[in-house]
Amino acid sequence: MSSVDEIRNVRIKKLELLKKAGMDPYPARSFRELSLSEAADEFESLEKKKEEKWLAGRIMSIRGQGAIIFLTLFDGTGSFQALFKKDSMPEEKFKLFESTADIGDFIEAKGTFFVTKRGEKTLEAKDWRMLGKSLLPLPEKWHGLTDPEERFRKRYLDILMDPAERELLEKKAKFWETARSFMKERGFMEVETPTLEVTTGGAEATPFKTYNEDFKLPLYLRISVGELWQKRLMSAGFPKTFEIGRVYRNEGTDQNHLQEFTNLEFYWAYASYEDGMKLVEEMYKKIAEEVFGKTKFETRGHKFDLGEKWERISYRDTVMKETGIDVLNTAYKEVKKKLEELKVEYEGDTMERLMDTLWKYCRKKISGPVFLIGHPKLVSPLSKSMKEDPELTERFQVIIAGTEIGNGFSELNDPMDQAKRFEVQQELLEKGDKEAMMPDMEFVEMLEYGMPPTCGFGFGEMLFAFLADRPVRETQFFPLMKPKSAK
Repeated sequence: MSSVDEIRNVRIKKLELLKKAGMDPYPARSFRELSLSEAADEFESLEKKKEEKWLAGRIMSIRGQGAIIFLTLFDGTGSFQALFKKDSMPEEKFKLFESTADIGDFIEAKGTFFVTKRGEKTLEAKDWRMLGKSLLPLPEKWHGLTDPEERFRKRYLDILMDPAERELLEKKAKFWETARSFMKERGFMEVETPTLEVTTGGAEATPFKTYNEDFKLPLYLRISVGELWQKRLMSAGFPKTFEIGRVYRNEGTDQNHLQEFTNLEFYWAYASYEDGMKLVEEMYKKIAEEVFGKTKFETRGHKFDLGEKWERISYRDTVMKETGIDVLNTAYKEVKKKLEELKVEYEGDTMERLMDTLWKYCRKKISGPVFLIGHPKLVSPLSKSMKEDPELTERFQVIIAGTEIGNGFSELNDPMDQAKRFEVQQELLEKGDKEAMMPDMEFVEMLEYGMPPTCGFGFGEMLFAFLADRPVRETQFFPLMKPKSAK
């Protein structure tokens, strides 16, 4: 029997002792009157009035023995010290605590407040109750969970024992809160669009497939935050919309790639990609300052300052400079040969996929922040063409630390052009390109009714991960894990 099994058996016996003493180890109701942070904030008043209050939390440490026991409680809002003295509560209650309580238990205690000789705010307990008896021991405070897979599998313990992880996830909540406030302050209405779709639109990625038993219909989990749906809302007369939601992509998983994550997308009627770039630059700077208190960052071997004026670089010129390939005057064999020469691995065997892979090789050296503009039409099936060069599009991507951290367009609203581009995407799908965009002819029909000039843009939690200088997998509360039985 392992030591953990032995500890569990001992704690189960303590559980029985609690029951025999008439104390429910898992009551439905708590008497808690103040959170631990409130107790700390109101301490002087509580101490002066000698008020008795119920506090509650998880026991994180127990010190002392015999007639005096100090313990630290934690409830998510803060920590607070409690003192259990043999002569401050009924003897049977003290003995029951002494014989049944462990680090990790949830308890509540009622008492008065005082300051110890060491100056620590403390609750002197007069009574106590068990709220949730723990059967397994918490990790050691100073060592915690060291195995990466175990950390993700038992994320609740990782967060509990590591204040830095808790702070990271609190920052992430503030990240989305700041983005949401930014959009609303500028008149964008928050909307909800379908996560189950007949065809996936708005991005190029391999989707997850599912099935609707009622309609007898194959469906897909969305790969964008309702791009084609939000554009329908532009047609419906809403001038500014945005959505923050989950997207799903059935692709590889590692420290920097996820199959389920959160994105924000906005759509802005009567605006172009020029307007979008101004708004996005303002938003990223606001997020950096509000969430991280700075604009200068270092991550993935790159240094960048979001506070500087963002430059614009050309897709065509950048690829030409790095590889010698002119994306508007090249052939399939030439691009494939160059990738092999550069020893760049690629998936898919279409011109679109090869060109996209070539660009991803080129962007690795760019620290940014920059706006990449002038994408070829082939890799931008939903973007308006440039007037001065119809083979290029009014698309913009934010490049930070060698990675795309945001993507936007002057949205295509010409139904005939859109239908032709969908035909190209259909051909790519038939050739086996799993990431090509599925045609949506009902969307084309909407465009025939009319959609105003519109700017659309989307970004996701990868931005937060880069600013926090952490792998994106570590910035999720509960990243996807294989069940232990599936190993």
